[in-house]
Amino acid sequence: MCPTQWEQHIEEAREQKDWFFAGHPQSPLPAARRSAFRGLAYYPIDPAYRFELGLHKHEGKEIIETGDTAGQMRTLWRWGEFRFPLGGQDCTLKAYKSDPDEERLFVPFRDATSGTETYSAGRYLDLEPARHLTSEGKWVVDFNEAYNPWCAYSEDYACPFVPPENWLQVPVRAGERSYEHG
Repeated sequence: MCPTQWEQHIEEAREQKDWFFAGHPQSPLPAARRSAFRGLAYYPIDPAYRFELGLHKHEGKEIIETGDTAGQMRTLWRWGEFRFPLGGQDCTLKAYKSDPDEERLFVPFRDATSGTETYSAGRYLDLEPARHLTSEGKWVVDFNEAYNPWCAYSEDYACPFVPPENWLQVPVRAGERSYEHG
């Protein structure tokens, strides 16, 4: 079976990320671990984890505060929510912005794999209008693009915790898996 353009894009992004982590000076991996790095672990690409969804925008944009791995508080604007079926359940994930003028949506989440198969603090999705907004006005929410925050690789980074409202009860076996420091 020939890979689709969508699958090729994900494979290329994964290869590029591995290259960046292995040798780029701005890699989140400590320099001492880069020579032994052999790539990140991913779930196989699965179209069942790719959705085209309408964003249910919140009328009044609320500001929430969430802690981060350095013990600081972060401010996020609760912008809207995505609703979708997964694992036999109706799921909802809130989409946030760190600034109301930015276009990108930030969708952090934890799921039933967090702490066992995936990073314990959760994973993130960044939705950029140029790549993730369809001509019909739907957002491509693709868990195959889910990634670990940089604090999963080094204590030098501080990452916001996933707000409890974005903790899914179902497993999301797509995207990046746990990183073994090895």
